[in-house]
Amino acid sequence: MSFSEVREYRVGDDVRDIDWNVTARSSKAHIKIYEEERELTVMLLVDVSGSGDFGTTTQTKRALQTEIAAVLAFSASQTGDKVGCVMFSGGVEKYIPPAKGRGHVLRIIRELLGAGTSQEQGTGTSLSEPLRHLTNALPKRSTAFVLSDFLYPPQDESALRDALKIASGKHDVVAVRVSDRREGEMPDVGIVEAVDAETGERKWVDTSSRRVREQYAQRHRHRMEGVDSLLKHYKVDTAHVHTGEDYVKELVKLFNRR
Repeated sequence: MSFSEVREYRVGDDVRDIDWNVTARSSKAHIKIYEEERELTVMLLVDVSGSGDFGTTTQTKRALQTEIAAVLAFSASQTGDKVGCVMFSGGVEKYIPPAKGRGHVLRIIRELLGAGTSQEQGTGTSLSEPLRHLTNALPKRSTAFVLSDFLYPPQDESALRDALKIASGKHDVVAVRVSDRREGEMPDVGIVEAVDAETGERKWVDTSSRRVREQYAQRHRHRMEGVDSLLKHYKVDTAHVHTGEDYVKELVKLFNRR
């Protein structure tokens, strides 16, 4: 229910709805009128940082995120809901205010398909920035889907906790964590040069070492467990999907839990 207007009190009205401020100013009793909100607003917070270009199957993480975003956008549009989008990397790259219509949805998809190709694209990943933008830009409650691999730097942890606490209290935040199986298991291919897609840092790694592979897998597992724990703490419903695999089943499970 949302506030609609104020009118003079009539016999039979619920006295609990009296607006005492207006009543005092006008010297006549007034009550607040509410109306049921049937129209929802769906916001897509999509990670367009460099790590999205990784993929060892038939698609990259970026391509999978875009596909899922398109499915969610068209689903919301078919039920008459507004759809908006926030594209982010180290900061908010583009904000598309929520609106209705197939043409608007196609615009969002077109922007997502072109994301990451711009020379002016930011580096790094900050999940706290899009969440803060969501809180400030939308005064009314919305359902916000965060599509990301959640590979954010440790220094963003504190800011993310604060932003997530506020955003999840005001909006219905849902996380769709997109990953590639190879991110958690390093193959034995000898000595290779690894490059961080977001910072440009380069490092030589001896993948033939079993100890190195095990340490890598353990660190990644520990990091993802921390992400899951954080989302669970703030009661954020989560779906975990992998590149090259059927994401529909995971989305169905997500909505069934809700």
